[in-house]
Amino acid sequence: MLKISNNVSIADSEIELSAIRAQGAGGQNVNKVSSAIHLRFDVFASSLPDFYKERLFNLKDKRITKEGVIIIKAQRFRTQEKNRDDALERLCELIKSVAVINRRRIATKPGRAAKAKRVDNKTRRGKAKQLRGKVRDF
Repeated sequence: MLKISNNVSIADSEIELSAIRAQGAGGQNVNKVSSAIHLRFDVFASSLPDFYKERLFNLKDKRITKEGVIIIKAQRFRTQEKNRDDALERLCELIKSVAVINRRRIATKPGRAAKAKRVDNKTRRGKAKQLRGKVRDF
């Protein structure tokens, strides 16, 4: 059972885990041991609330297929157990990311002191640039 929040959890039967051989350098260990984990999670066939399903499917993420299947490949660690935990943690983080609703930013205007400071800095900068001009003899 993968717990997402107090109210939301995913049954182990909904997550398909398979061990595969990892890519990259690592010598004999990589060539003979299936230590990487390939995680598949069907969003629409899951017991997640509809709100989560909709936001996950609309998420522009390369790990989510057009059919609504989340595919995560974990091969960061040498052991299968650590990679399994890593894959489940990444799935949990992905689902948690859609649970948070970002509040809309309220546009604010700069205050009087900020405007005065900006104008003062502009005049100082302008005076410094004026001093860089050619020297004239009178």
